[in-house]
Amino acid sequence: MRALGVFTAPFPPEEFLGLVNPLSSARQLRGVVTRVTPETDHSTTIHFRPGRGWSAHAAGQYARIGVEIDGVRQWRSYSLSAAEGHDPAITVTAIGRVSQHLVQHTRVGDVLFLAPPQGDFVLPPGPRPLLMLTAGSGITPVMSMIRTLVPRRRDADVVLIHSSRTPQTTLFREELAELAQDNPGLHVVHRYTAVEGRLDLRSPDQLEATCPDWRSRKAYVCGPTELLDDATDFWRTFHAEDALSVERFETGLLAGDAAGGRVVFEKSDKEAEAEGSTTLLEVGENAGVLMPHGCRMGICHSCLTPLLSGQVKDLRTGEIRSDEGELIQTCISAAAGPVHLDV
Repeated sequence: MRALGVFTAPFPPEEFLGLVNPLSSARQLRGVVTRVTPETDHSTTIHFRPGRGWSAHAAGQYARIGVEIDGVRQWRSYSLSAAEGHDPAITVTAIGRVSQHLVQHTRVGDVLFLAPPQGDFVLPPGPRPLLMLTAGSGITPVMSMIRTLVPRRRDADVVLIHSSRTPQTTLFREELAELAQDNPGLHVVHRYTAVEGRLDLRSPDQLEATCPDWRSRKAYVCGPTELLDDATDFWRTFHAEDALSVERFETGLLAGDAAGGRVVFEKSDKEAEAEGSTTLLEVGENAGVLMPHGCRMGICHSCLTPLLSGQVKDLRTGEIRSDEGELIQTCISAAAGPVHLDV
């Protein structure tokens, strides 16, 4: 590579290799889509081969995935549904702009932008009876765990209670049935909420009826915020909070009709009227401003932007911020009056 640099100077050889092979980029981690598999009417599994810089994922981890939509790179975090030791895959349900785009438009050969896998929602280090509570697409990290654990350990003891609206909307239903048939230690219980309603965690009754020894198991929960909150309260009340692992990377934003204000993007020389419930990131992008951004959920802090003047509201907590020069997260902040941003 050093010798090749003699011919490509003053540019590094990677700049030219990137034109031929997008996975060779040294600046941006990328992956090429190798397979697209429909799962349900609204869900698709996207398999991809990552390029330089990717580190092998552990079962249960997630990664940020970037995709260009209308000329703007959008990012969102997705749990990796493939087993450890295999090329990664994400299983996406068409909810939200990025997910809808991925489900409807991803084709074999497309290039995705990536961030390395991360997260501590992973299998315990040693053999232990497990209880998995999942709902909807929250089954994806748990599916990676089951695909990893069950084939390796014939003595694995796993109870999976998965809630979905109907059998038709249930991810991996046939594969789970086959795994349970081949592995006696895997016990799969489907709960169809259109008929049975949500699992009631106000008391131990329903859980004990399905899994009497739930207290002796390491528990994992992934799904909608309501399930995570209910499970957290349940384990805190009826057992031990540290016996529960929760995958929580979605951020609920406050709704409301609070007044917004006029937002001035100083460096871009643009202005826009903003509602009090619309994030500054969305306001800027709609105005044609090139806004820094990352996860769009207030987690990665890639969207930090200096507040020059005015005040903004944190849509997660309602907290008002108005310190001049303070770095604010535009993906979870809205205008609370006139705002000037240094972008």
